[in-house]
Amino acid sequence: MLEQLLNSILKADFLFAVLRITAPILFATLGAVVAEKAGVVNIGLEGTMMITALFGFLIAYWTQSWILGVLGAVLVGALLGLMMGFFALKLKTDIILAGIAVNMLGAGGTIFLLNMFTGLRGNTGNLVSPNILIPTISIPLINKIPILGEILSGHAILTYLAFLFVWLMWVLLYKTPVGLNIRAVGENADAASSVGVSVLKVKYIAIALSGAMAGFGGAFMSMYYSQGWNSGMVAGRGFIALAAQAMGRGEPVGSMLSSLLFGMAQALRTKVSGLQGVSSYLVAMIPYLVTVIGLVLYSIGQTRKMRKHSIRPVL
Repeated sequence: MLEQLLNSILKADFLFAVLRITAPILFATLGAVVAEKAGVVNIGLEGTMMITALFGFLIAYWTQSWILGVLGAVLVGALLGLMMGFFALKLKTDIILAGIAVNMLGAGGTIFLLNMFTGLRGNTGNLVSPNILIPTISIPLINKIPILGEILSGHAILTYLAFLFVWLMWVLLYKTPVGLNIRAVGENADAASSVGVSVLKVKYIAIALSGAMAGFGGAFMSMYYSQGWNSGMVAGRGFIALAAQAMGRGEPVGSMLSSLLFGMAQALRTKVSGLQGVSSYLVAMIPYLVTVIGLVLYSIGQTRKMRKHSIRPVL
C-alpha cells in the first residue's frame, strides 16, 4: 500500500491537484491575514465563502458571464465584511459572535436563498453551462516543458490570481500608506489614532478586503472546483484558512506556505481514498488532522518564543 501511495504522489498530476486545491484556501487565508493585521478576527470566512459561492454562481447564470459572477461574489463578500464591521464596530457586538452568525447564515440561509431564487434544493447541477465556469489557461512555452508544464499549466485563471495576490497583499501591507495604517491600527489602535489615523475607517477597509478575498474563494469553489453550488461544498476551508493564517504568523508568504500544506493534505486524502484496504473514515480525517497538528506545533512555537522573551527577575 505504501508503494502504491508513493507512486501516486510522486507524479505531476498530484502537484497539479495541490495547487488547484490550495487556491480557495489561499484566498480565504489572505482574507484572514489582512483582517488580523488590523486587529480584527474574521471568524466568518466559512460562511462568507458559502454565501459568495452561491451568489457568484447565480449572477454568472443570470448574466451568462463568469467574469460578472466573480465580481458579484467579490462584491457580496465585501458587503458581508462591512456588515460584520457595522455590527462589531458600530453596534459594539462581539466580532466572534458576528462571525458565527455569518457562518450560520452560510450553512442554512443559502439553502433557503437557493430555493427562493431558483426553486432548487441543495445544489445547482441543473443550471451549469460552459459560459458560467471559470476557464483554464495553457501557459505558452511553460506548457511545453516536461513535468513542469503539467504542474503549472492548465489551471483556472483564479488559481494563478490566488498566488499573485500573495505578492499584491505583501505590497499593500508593507509598501503603501494604507498598509502602514492597517498595521499601525492592529498593533496599537490608540497610538494610531493619536497621529490622526481613523481607526474605524481602517478596520472597515480591512474587513471589507477580508470579505472580498473570501469572495474570490467562494467563486472559485462554485464556478470551477465543484462546477456548481451545493450545500456543504466549502467543507471547512474557511476554518482551515484561519489555521493557515495562524501557522503563517499572519504574513502573506508564510500563510501561503501553510495553505500549500493544507492543500497537500486535501490532495493526499483524494489519493489515499483510491487505495484498497484504507478506511474512508480515516481518509476523511487527514486534512483536519493536519490542521490540528499544525496548530499544536504553532502553539508550542509561540509558547517557547514567549518564554524566551520573558523578563527574568534580577537577583
